[in-house]
Amino acid sequence: MKITREDVLRVAELAHLELSPQELDTYRGQLDEILNYVEKLKELDVTNVPPMAQVVYRGADPASSGNAGIEPHPELRADVVQPCEIAKAVLSGSSDAAPPFFRVPRVIER
Repeated sequence: MKITREDVLRVAELAHLELSPQELDTYRGQLDEILNYVEKLKELDVTNVPPMAQVVYRGADPASSGNAGIEPHPELRADVVQPCEIAKAVLSGSSDAAPPFFRVPRVIER
């Protein structure tokens, strides 16, 4: 797929970015390379590859209790709801707050 300068300009406009002519050419080339690589990936035969629900590898240890071969990954913490009582303190530093939200100037004008 060929990315045009107009495509890059449109993406930059949507992202509210001002790009120099050199940056336009650089990003056009990089986006083109990315999309060409994605096209290459589409050629792979993945019919025998099982779908993944978690992108982090989990080892197959049948001795794991109750999780049929899934052991916790050391860099992940348990997903436990914990109280968070800092909202008032954080909002107190805002010049224009409407608890429980920050109020900010409108940025989407188009």
